[in-house]
Amino acid sequence: MEEGKKSSVSDAGAWAMNVVSSVGLIMANKQLMSPAGYAFSFATTLTGFHFGVTAFVGFVSNVTGLSSSKHVPLWELLWFSIVANTSITGMNLSLMLNSVGFYQISKLSMIPVVCVMEWILHSKHYSKEVKMAVVAVVVGVGVCTVTDVKVNAKGFLCACIAVLSTSLQQISIGSLQKKYSIGSFELLSKTAPIQAISLLLFGPFIDYYLNGKSIIKYNFSSGPIFFILLSCALAVFCNMSQYLCIGRFSATSFQVLGHMKTICVLMLGWLLFDSQLTLKNIMGMVIAIVGMLIYSWAVELEKQANARIALTKTSLTEDEIRLLKDGVDDAPAKDVELGETKA
Repeated sequence: MEEGKKSSVSDAGAWAMNVVSSVGLIMANKQLMSPAGYAFSFATTLTGFHFGVTAFVGFVSNVTGLSSSKHVPLWELLWFSIVANTSITGMNLSLMLNSVGFYQISKLSMIPVVCVMEWILHSKHYSKEVKMAVVAVVVGVGVCTVTDVKVNAKGFLCACIAVLSTSLQQISIGSLQKKYSIGSFELLSKTAPIQAISLLLFGPFIDYYLNGKSIIKYNFSSGPIFFILLSCALAVFCNMSQYLCIGRFSATSFQVLGHMKTICVLMLGWLLFDSQLTLKNIMGMVIAIVGMLIYSWAVELEKQANARIALTKTSLTEDEIRLLKDGVDDAPAKDVELGETKA
């Protein structure tokens, strides 16, 4: 009982850490990158800074003995980093080439894509209740966020690459943790340096292609430097909690419940930045939250059902063992060499 309570508390803590750090990161980046703020329009390079600070924190943690380091083959780390960086670049290109409406639709499509990928890669099946909840969340968040939808060939291709690579990256986080029995922070410490180096090398060129501006010519005053450091600090917690959540739950759960961040951002935008909140937005939020509650309930039902099956299997095995033992005790002993029954 105590263990169950501790597990549920730590699960809630992991989700809370992810939601708070992600929403904080979005708000800090909004101030840093928006034209009304400091107009730092170098998203890919900024992500390189994020992973650079995360790699440094991981290095300090390993050196001081706060975290252990387990072996993961270099080719696996390189493969994962390529997929993760493709996801980041694809998302940035998708946002640039598509309308905001289509960009939001592509983000929402990750939930069914993750479900299909987990079914193909791990033979995972979903109950009717989980499927209903996923549909409710997709519809709810769609109603909240999707406005104008314009599609073009280049933008559609980038969106497809972004969705597939992001989905694969999130599934891989859980797979690598299970495969090598490695903790979320240890895995992040191993992948962050590779991502940081590659993003800091190629990020400025990608950003120049995206917005035609060079980071070398940007005026780094105290204001943007403060928000870059704040963004990096929040990104460390955001990255850690992402790996932690996917390791504890699944990529599908992370996608579904992760849309709570979208609801929080909309609410905070309304409270802090005078963003318009329409009846359509409120209806969408309600549908999405109901979907998330149904999803949580459905996943809990599945866990209980699996626990009962496991308990039944254990009981049957014990009965079979007892019967076997009784059978051996009651059976007449034989001389193996002579094949005769001893009196």
